[in-house]
Amino acid sequence: MVQSQRPPLAGARPVQSAPQNAPLIQAPRASVMQPDYSSVQLRSEQIDLLRQVLGDAYLHGFELRAFSPDQAIAQLQSRDAMTRVVGQTQLISLTLAYAKAVRTGRLPVSGFMNAWGLRPAAYDPTPEFYAAVQQDRLADWLATLPPPYTGYQTLQQGLVTYRDIAARGGWSPLVAGPELKEGATGSRVVALEARLAVEDPTVAVDAAPVFDAALTQAVQRAQKRFGLNPTGTLNKATLDALNVPVERRLDQITANMERWRWLPQVLPADRIQVNIAAAILSVFSHDTPTLTMRAVTGRPGDETPMLSSMIHSIVLNPPWNVPSSIAAKELWPKERKSPGYLRRNDFIVIPTGDGGSRLQQKAGPKAALGQVKFDFNNPYGVYLHDTPSRSKFDSFSRLASHGCVRLQKPIELAKALLAGDATWTPEKIDATLASGDTVRAKLPQQIAVFLLYWTAYVTPDGQVNFRDDPYGWDRELVQRIAALRSGPA
Repeated sequence: MVQSQRPPLAGARPVQSAPQNAPLIQAPRASVMQPDYSSVQLRSEQIDLLRQVLGDAYLHGFELRAFSPDQAIAQLQSRDAMTRVVGQTQLISLTLAYAKAVRTGRLPVSGFMNAWGLRPAAYDPTPEFYAAVQQDRLADWLATLPPPYTGYQTLQQGLVTYRDIAARGGWSPLVAGPELKEGATGSRVVALEARLAVEDPTVAVDAAPVFDAALTQAVQRAQKRFGLNPTGTLNKATLDALNVPVERRLDQITANMERWRWLPQVLPADRIQVNIAAAILSVFSHDTPTLTMRAVTGRPGDETPMLSSMIHSIVLNPPWNVPSSIAAKELWPKERKSPGYLRRNDFIVIPTGDGGSRLQQKAGPKAALGQVKFDFNNPYGVYLHDTPSRSKFDSFSRLASHGCVRLQKPIELAKALLAGDATWTPEKIDATLASGDTVRAKLPQQIAVFLLYWTAYVTPDGQVNFRDDPYGWDRELVQRIAALRSGPA
């Protein structure tokens, strides 16, 4: 519902030293048209380090030559002092652009969609760079720049895997046809086995055109990677997922790596995370997941926004103050079509004092918010809540809300967040819910909540999992970054 309004660098190449006639560069005053880096002195080993890191920037999902230092290095190898100064200036500019891009992403604030409410903190790498050079800890500083999260680091590895697949030609689309299941034979079975083997190294490709038990298991593994019902049958949804081109999968990986850069450098050890695209909520205690549940997130057109906030209270037996847009588009038309609909579903009309009115659904068994609502401040008017409609949690596609996040186990979550509170014992929570009274329980300690949009992530078995891009945000992000590609940043 919507309320009213660091692993080590992989694939590093050997670094050639700077010329012996220029082991140390002390730049004279730069031109007024160039940044002034006259106070910076780069030693040859620091130049080699920057050449390696910038040359390997593609390992972070950037274009192959986005921060290429080749021209700057060539100028640094010149016998002309002023040319070497220009080369150093270019190398430093590239380094600062890379540092900002890998730390906070490539989009300016103006490039964010309104629903992308998770924004990186402002970051100027210049002071840190100066200090790192002067204190001879450049390597340590460079290592701190990428997001320090396993989720990002494993996507880096996935990026290498899928770039290798692309370099080998990717995969051919499977031909549409009747569903295939165990026992089927023919050329489509052979093509299916070959397609699965591209991403799943455990699939043994043979010439026998038989859909056997091993192929059934391989299809199930693929379906789990795509968030589909693991039936083991090649149905249309599975066919569509397998036919997504490798280039699109690479876009998803790089888009998700970019979104990792929007997170703070340190996540709270105790937090709640919602993966909007996968419709999953996870509770972390001391940085370890302790509770996971299915969720229902916003359908396309009623997108659940990305954001971070703090859950400050829980409303037991909450009424629903209906957003005017939902009242106008959905509820009043139902009342006109079937008079008495609002009364039968416990809606009341409340005067607003300005001559208008609004709808509220009373707390109770018919309440759209169920028995529990979790409140946190945000400009979108969204929250986490219970629901009386439980059937959607059994579905593998759970994007159906107006933007809020419905929870499979809301009472369990409420008790977990109120654990240790002398007043709000589990028995007190149960009694209050049973009474039907609307009561707000403030959390003894607020907890961070992150609504995130992950469509590519790596599971502990090392497999990259993909989800649909239901809101088109992967494609939009890739396009917006491409539109900025007039320079290195």
